[in-house]
Amino acid sequence: MIIILKSGATDDQIEHVIERVEALGLRAHLSRGTFRTVIGVIGDEVKVQAEPLRAIAGVAEVVPVLPPYKLASLEAHPAPSVVDVSGVHIGGGQLALIAGPCAVEDSDRMLAIARRVRASGANILRGGAFKPRTSPYAFQGLGEEGLRILRDAGQAVGMPVVTEVTDPRDVDRVAFHADMLQVGARNMQNFVLLTEVGRTQKPVLLKRGMSATVTDLLMSAEYILSQGNPRVVLCERGVRGFDTVTRNLLDLASVAVVKRLSHLPIIVDPSHATGRPDIIPDCALAGIAVGADGVHVEVHDCPECAKSDGPQALLPDAFDTLADRIRQLAALFGRSVAKAPWANV
Repeated sequence: MIIILKSGATDDQIEHVIERVEALGLRAHLSRGTFRTVIGVIGDEVKVQAEPLRAIAGVAEVVPVLPPYKLASLEAHPAPSVVDVSGVHIGGGQLALIAGPCAVEDSDRMLAIARRVRASGANILRGGAFKPRTSPYAFQGLGEEGLRILRDAGQAVGMPVVTEVTDPRDVDRVAFHADMLQVGARNMQNFVLLTEVGRTQKPVLLKRGMSATVTDLLMSAEYILSQGNPRVVLCERGVRGFDTVTRNLLDLASVAVVKRLSHLPIIVDPSHATGRPDIIPDCALAGIAVGADGVHVEVHDCPECAKSDGPQALLPDAFDTLADRIRQLAALFGRSVAKAPWANV
């Protein structure tokens, strides 16, 4: 349920509404917008229906919210959210261009790739320090050493960094080094992890699970939002299909659907979705055309020697071409790639 307050509602009136909601054993989430203030009611709405909330001074309207993802819904936040990642704005017409290797391998290679993607116009640097792999024998990442290498490379080229956190016990450690925390597809419904990353107040990149519905994805985002962290960016990275011609099935329709259900930004990851460098650029552009707020692309300067997912990485020159095409396409829709924050680097 959403309680919409009158434009002239006083702080005392707002506080009184919150007190009435909490007296019913429910939680109140206050959101102050440019034009109006709303209170999201979290909990069993049946307890509220009998209450004459509209009679409370300062209340303009009480709107039942049918979707279970109350805070992630458009009803809760009619204007598109813009997530600030250390100066890079995602949403509201500004696009994320996230690029880097699948895994952090060593400092020299990480810095070399960072310089190339930065020169191409990428605004957030990615790299995995903790790698949840299907096989227990595959490269699992460098751990904390990888976090330091990624952070240092980002600082050297003037880009915020995003990396995956896989364990609730590592959240604080990863948050110390990273500007944005990634929750991967395999952990999309790890609700303990979602709660912990929500408590950090760090921006979160939440990837859709391989078998998750759009509602599942938005409900996972709700876990993060319910902790008071509004800085969530969704990511469509492909769902499991039956055709082996691509690694996964890139569900571009889900991007358009999310735009009609939620205020949260959503980006596409054609690298994991397709696993094919020959079609990654086309799928990235298709994502932008359907309304995505950016792309997430794996880039490596020597894919054949990469320790993780080398076959799906773009070479730096190919990424440079793609970045230029994304800027051109975005301009047709009145959007632009957000600038990396530290332009003096």
